[in-house]
Amino acid sequence: MTEENRYLTVVLIVMGTLILWMYSVKFSVAHDHNHPELDSWFRSLHAKDGAWCCDGNDAEIADWDMQDGHYRVRIDEQWVDVPEGSVVEGPNKVGGARVWPYYTSGRPNVRCFLPGSMT
Repeated sequence: MTEENRYLTVVLIVMGTLILWMYSVKFSVAHDHNHPELDSWFRSLHAKDGAWCCDGNDAEIADWDMQDGHYRVRIDEQWVDVPEGSVVEGPNKVGGARVWPYYTSGRPNVRCFLPGSMT
């Protein structure tokens, strides 16, 4: 194999890896950094049970609905029931729902859920 062919092979492998990575990454922007006036609001959010939700950077835009009078959200393509204590009360300044997930033994759970407009 010539030096040129080795270089081309490496370039193709790197490009292929990047393309696969781009398709596998979940792209969702929870906090629009073009609106820094919302930073302090995001940092102030906490759930009914008192858990702090963090600053919005670790939140995900949430696909949600209601079932049997309780919220549920889709995390990693599976529906997860939102514990009542994880709901954030008060106005939603960004409109769409947000969820702050965490994982236990690889299974998604909800630290905080900010209800919003259904999409």
